[in-house]
Amino acid sequence: MSKGFLLVISGPSGAGKGTVCKKLLERNNKLVFSVSVTTRKPRPGEIDGVNYYFVDEKEFDQMVENGELLEHACVHGNYYGTPKKFVLDQIEKGEVVILEIDVQGAMQVKKSYPEAVFVFLLPPSMDELKNRIAKRGTETEEDIAIRFKNAFEELKFIDEYDYIVINDEVIRAVEKTEAIIAAEKLKVKRIKSILDKILN
Repeated sequence: MSKGFLLVISGPSGAGKGTVCKKLLERNNKLVFSVSVTTRKPRPGEIDGVNYYFVDEKEFDQMVENGELLEHACVHGNYYGTPKKFVLDQIEKGEVVILEIDVQGAMQVKKSYPEAVFVFLLPPSMDELKNRIAKRGTETEEDIAIRFKNAFEELKFIDEYDYIVINDEVIRAVEKTEAIIAAEKLKVKRIKSILDKILN
């Protein structure tokens, strides 16, 4: 069995991280999704424990204090974090864990867990990004402006990533991400046990 790993997918708001991850999981039942914790209110259709674990700020602070999060960040005025135990347990079992987070969170993961694989999802253009954020209909004009401004800041971290995937068409972006997963699974450091078996 090859060793599992953590695949971090991030990029600016509106790049389509949620859509790409959802499609990836639909097509690959062996991938495991890491559900984040957040203090933001659920959007219509979101389910607690499926899309996010929705908690209040007091509960969130407690988790940070107890060292239960692999990373945590404040994004657009809300707190987000990744439960550490779940991720590490799954990797130990040989699973590929998908973590969809913002750039701040990804940089924290890089410090605390540098062996993760980092993918930056980009829109085909910044105009398209703004259109996608507006089309969601879940943000105010002010929120849209903040998210768009933040997108330019997030692009400065692109050199910290292992791969770039442009999300011009969802299926194409998903296929490119699947190719990254397949290549990463074949890395020598992950298949040492297979090599040992062949040699013995």
